[in-house]
Amino acid sequence: MEKTLTLFTAYNQSNYPLIGHGKRNAQVLKEAFANIDDSLDGDTYGSGKVIEQFQDRMAKLLGKEAAVFFPSGTMAQQIALRIWSDEKGSRKIGYHPLSHLEIHEEDGPKELHHLEPLLLADENRPVLLRDLHGLPEDISAVLLELPQREIGGQLPEYEELEAMSAYCRERGIKLHLDGARLLEVLPYYGKSAAEVCALFDSVYISVYKGIGGIAGAVLAGDKSFIKQSKIWKRRHGGDLISLYPYIVVADYYLKQRLPRMERYYRDAVELAGLYRTSDALRVRPEVPVSNMFHVHSDLKKEQLEAAFIQVSQETGVGLVSTIREHKAGGVYFEVSIGDRYADAPKAKLEEAFRLLNEWLKGEASEDPK
Repeated sequence: MEKTLTLFTAYNQSNYPLIGHGKRNAQVLKEAFANIDDSLDGDTYGSGKVIEQFQDRMAKLLGKEAAVFFPSGTMAQQIALRIWSDEKGSRKIGYHPLSHLEIHEEDGPKELHHLEPLLLADENRPVLLRDLHGLPEDISAVLLELPQREIGGQLPEYEELEAMSAYCRERGIKLHLDGARLLEVLPYYGKSAAEVCALFDSVYISVYKGIGGIAGAVLAGDKSFIKQSKIWKRRHGGDLISLYPYIVVADYYLKQRLPRMERYYRDAVELAGLYRTSDALRVRPEVPVSNMFHVHSDLKKEQLEAAFIQVSQETGVGLVSTIREHKAGGVYFEVSIGDRYADAPKAKLEEAFRLLNEWLKGEASEDPK
């Protein structure tokens, strides 16, 4: 019996898949290590030239005194908040209700560090200055995620960010940046990484999302903070015997892709404009502020999947691989732009969206709603 073609398979078989940088396979390693001399010495339990030089470069990029490489962002961020809560003598921290720490870490901050999260703002927008008013005096830290992934990569305006930073510093509240995708928002803000990070006491960035490395994260701050974070890293088992494969790959792709962030952002704005031509789809935010955005629809999941499969088969353009049901109703999917988008001919994109809009218009007219 012939198997039904799934959206995931159709996307991966397409000639022009639009999302991200490409498949996460051995080629990622081969390219990064192609010009590495055989004499390169690996690191040992967090020490060694290869890791220390990378950490110094990251500290300079982020405008902080020091930085440390972690095998995971989950580990890095929980440790950052633990350090700030110990310093204040209070377990109270504030972050967005859709923060990664709240919805993707199995209550790790609460169970491992006994932190007491206060949820700021509502689920439909980023944290703003008004959400900080009325915080308890003994709150130790506030975490801001730039961009806020779960709501399509929305951002506060830069002036709002400056106001929140000033508010926290005036009140002795540490401000931590969940900058998993920090580099991707710099073109919109028109600022350097160091300029944005100057507003925060501690900063985390991912080295595998927009950068496209294998895995890992960087935590940056002043020397005292980083000294403490290294102790907690050891306590968490984060000092693996060697981390250099992660670091070599992260360093290679950072150099390749940091200069392309502006292009990824412009490409996302262009692609979002194509999605907005359909009455059956809604882009969030309407105009992207980074290389990512979400697309929502009131159509059924199977209807939308069938449309994207047909587009892929007829045009060779893979628009999306996964569609999810939204808890508020309807469905949505995430778009994140990297190297692949530039490979798709403009004529093919226009053909794909012409076909998609024709299909969706027919589906919407037949929907009993």
